Amino acid sequence: MSSPGSAHGPNPGLIFETFSAYQRTAALKAAIELELFTAIANGHGTPEGIAAAIGASPSNKARAVRILCDYLTMIGFLLKTDDQYSLTTESSIFLDKNSPAYVGSAARFLLDPRLISPYLDLAEVVRRGRTTLPEEGTVSRDNAIWVEFAEAMAPMQFPPAREIAGIVAGDGEINVLDIAAGHGLFGIMIAQSNPKARVTALDWADVLAVATENARKLGVADRHTAMAGDAFEAEFGGPYHLILVTNFFHHFDKAICQRLANKIFAALTPGGRCVTLEFVPNEDRVSPPIPAGFAMMMLGGTAGGDAYTFAEYSRMFESAGFVSSEAHRLEKSPGTLIVSTKA
Repeated sequence: MSSPGSAHGPNPGLIFETFSAYQRTAALKAAIELELFTAIANGHGTPEGIAAAIGASPSNKARAVRILCDYLTMIGFLLKTDDQYSLTTESSIFLDKNSPAYVGSAARFLLDPRLISPYLDLAEVVRRGRTTLPEEGTVSRDNAIWVEFAEAMAPMQFPPAREIAGIVAGDGEINVLDIAAGHGLFGIMIAQSNPKARVTALDWADVLAVATENARKLGVADRHTAMAGDAFEAEFGGPYHLILVTNFFHHFDKAICQRLANKIFAALTPGGRCVTLEFVPNEDRVSPPIPAGFAMMMLGGTAGGDAYTFAEYSRMFESAGFVSSEAHRLEKSPGTLIVSTKA
């Protein structure tokens, strides 16, 4: 019997495609570094024109650019008509540096050698059952990689931060704690949406410098306070009406997550809400692809992190004392927003 989707019987195509998948990453990274998408957006559509615009070597430059552009066309980032290349809609919006929605800077964090290194020997990670990075992996104390995250990933987080603010900010006086704030945009967007909101951003000191500067640039510095420290050790103060936990629980095992949920519950006002943004797979743990696949990132980079299902989060928040947890699918993010309410 032939395999599903194969008219001519089993073949090793998927195996070879996966063996060479690193080339997809390398091609996109190179195009971003060369500002190739921006060059095409500026009207340089031929291999020769693109080569001149990006400063490629005079020796065989058109050949190298043509091969890269053909590959980017094959994988969906460019369009080609005769010898002219143009941008797809997504590339025009997200990869042209002239676009206000440009997210190319995310490559600096997502392709940082410190994040990639465990996958060079993933078999050893599986044998150990945890990352091969030292200490607690990416969440080791004061890990400089989170400064890179705060700086590089901010453009990608503006749309979901605005969307979430529209769901939870309200219009009354509220105190907000933004745990592991990073770039700070989730709290900052709430402060922009609600002029009566006051935000306390908690993170390591070097990372908080990025959030503080973003708050200044976006006009909410007078209602944005920095609290340097570790989320598990710092005294939260409060009480708070909202506590934001965006893309943080997934770094830890269930026991540690439960400890944090308990601490959050204690720091909320009656009726207060914990607002969690996470990659939440279906119960089968293999769909949808992006949330389900995020577990692999946690395997490589952490000692016990995972992509948890909504049922697991619901049980965790219920055990902490929350009376309800509601899931909201977002339009601007592959993540799921979970709003858990204290009685």
